[in-house]
Amino acid sequence: MLSIIHSAALLGIDAYAVNVEVDLSSGLPAFDIVGLPDSAVKESRERVRTAIKNTGLSFPTKRITVNLAPADTKKEGASFDLPIAAGILTAMGTLPAEALDGYLLAGELSLDGSLRPVNGILPMVYGALQDGITKCFVPYENAEEAALVEGMEVYPLHSLRQLVAILQNQETLQPYHVDLDNLFADDKEWESLDFSHVKGQENAKRAMELAAAGGHNILLIGPPGSGKTMLAKRFPTILPDLTFAESIEITKIYSVAGLLQNKNALIHHRPFRSPHHTISASALTGGGRIPKPGEISLAHNGVLFLDELPEFQRSALEVMRQPMEDGKVTIARVSGTLTFPSDFMLVAAMNPCPCGYLGSGDKCHCTVNEIAKYQSKISGPLLDRIDLMVEMPAVGYEDLQSTASGESSAEIKKRVVKAHQIQLQRYKKEGIFFNAQLNAAQVEKYCVLGEAEQKLLKAAFSSMDLSARAYHKILKVARTAADLDGSEEITVRHLAEVLQYRSLDRKYMI
Repeated sequence: MLSIIHSAALLGIDAYAVNVEVDLSSGLPAFDIVGLPDSAVKESRERVRTAIKNTGLSFPTKRITVNLAPADTKKEGASFDLPIAAGILTAMGTLPAEALDGYLLAGELSLDGSLRPVNGILPMVYGALQDGITKCFVPYENAEEAALVEGMEVYPLHSLRQLVAILQNQETLQPYHVDLDNLFADDKEWESLDFSHVKGQENAKRAMELAAAGGHNILLIGPPGSGKTMLAKRFPTILPDLTFAESIEITKIYSVAGLLQNKNALIHHRPFRSPHHTISASALTGGGRIPKPGEISLAHNGVLFLDELPEFQRSALEVMRQPMEDGKVTIARVSGTLTFPSDFMLVAAMNPCPCGYLGSGDKCHCTVNEIAKYQSKISGPLLDRIDLMVEMPAVGYEDLQSTASGESSAEIKKRVVKAHQIQLQRYKKEGIFFNAQLNAAQVEKYCVLGEAEQKLLKAAFSSMDLSARAYHKILKVARTAADLDGSEEITVRHLAEVLQYRSLDRKYMI
């Protein structure tokens, strides 16, 4: 007898339908799985066989052939355990023949018949809904994640025995519902991180506000203890809240990567990723025999913080250039090509020299050659993609002793959100969301300067020996400064403010 069970397999952060076809035929007992299964799928034979027996059901002494269709794509992971077991039980008549029509099944079986959670349930359920499947059986630990998909009836299972009991009408099970309002409710995760805790560094705080409002990448340069890391960690607290669509997209990435926690089925804060400087290029961009999202994809719609930027392997930094430009990263393997989203904001920090105390009196003993070698570790093309470069001096004693409370993250965020709304309205027909995404033609259209402003920029272009790319970056950041002021026009004041964040073009390595 032949049975067909609906399941799904992952392809990047998306999923495609897989029909688990199970045939029982006469002959010597055998159990074969075809359809390009990997080792984990092949091992399903023993997990399924033992789980069915330990559930108290008989295992057929027939020739069992399982085909995972389409047969020309590689199948990976243990999520096919449950549909294979259900297919065998249906084919042998233990389960009603039509009972699982219109259902998606996915889950890993333990030897005792209980179900374990699997990665990638969210994209699987999304894909199934697009194919017209509106019901699913998933492990209980994956239920909240699956229930995020509107229009899908999610039935959480603890074991194979429970599935059998439900389909034999011995037990009833209600669909799982998730309270989205509760998932998006404020928690205490960010309470300890607030801009008001940062002493001094008003110039750097303003630069961070500009970066947040316009989606600009930023580089912080200063000696140890100047607050670079402190500011970077607080950067997400001033960014606009995630939309539901953005949350779902990020959650899909984390689901595929196996980084979702059961208590947090929905990622509702902008990601903040801070990899160590020893990270490899493949770990940063994604890769492996079975490609998984790297740090730049895990930072999608959020922040990637690279502390001690010159200490990163040059090869790792260089592979980021194209993803930063395109907002996605493509990984090619023999088995195929996968694309992961990587639209993140880069916040980088570095010391001005190897010892970190360049410009701090007699503390620095680095030679000119040592400083040049240290700064040259960062290539020009990478710096090309950084809009704001901020020099942060050491924090003074008076600032540290001050009891005055600085501006809170909530106050800064209000201005950032207002500026973001202005940009969303302005670019609603352009297909972009932030000033940082403007191309050359759009810069000419939306960053028009008056006579006085043109005169100032011309003088700066000559005196600071700016490049064409620096010219466009200045205009984009100036547009953001004007948006924060609620101004339709870019004024001399906006340009003058922004130019100070390009003064490092000559001082440092650009």
